[in-house]
Amino acid sequence: MKQKVDALIVVEGTTDVAFLQSFLDADFITTNGSDVPRETIDFIKQAKATRDVIVLTDPDSPGKRIRDILDAEIPGLLHAFINKQDAIKKNKVGVAESNKEAVLEALRFAFSTTAKSTGTLSMNDLFDLGLSGNENSAKKREILSKTLHLGFGNAKTILKRLNALGITRAQLEEALKHD
Repeated sequence: MKQKVDALIVVEGTTDVAFLQSFLDADFITTNGSDVPRETIDFIKQAKATRDVIVLTDPDSPGKRIRDILDAEIPGLLHAFINKQDAIKKNKVGVAESNKEAVLEALRFAFSTTAKSTGTLSMNDLFDLGLSGNENSAKKREILSKTLHLGFGNAKTILKRLNALGITRAQLEEALKHD
């Protein structure tokens, strides 16, 4: 039985839709690449007025570009991040190369990256915890991003996402114990 998702799910292409339709009962829209057409942006904006919209793009640079374009145009989108290591098959990276469990987990942790900050973490917290300013900071952020389903990002991006989720310093310290 397919899992029902009431939100509109934004993906990059038709192979993503075909894969997701095998286990999700949802509405989909494709961007057809990283140059998102104005018509697609306008449609998503119109849909966002009446329902949630979840962006589920490939965990790569074009996927990030699509997220950035849509976030700049449409505030309040939800983002679901598939961990890159769960989305590789035959030297390709993408949603269609992932698996059902990885997608369902990503959807379960979808959040708005443009939500008003509810957290109190600062860049100093990231420095103190080794998530910024050290030679292994990028690796620590990558592990943290996987644990908390944040998607990969630099220190500023991770801080923004942690605060959007309302993650406390204590919760952050606890998550870092598991890496």
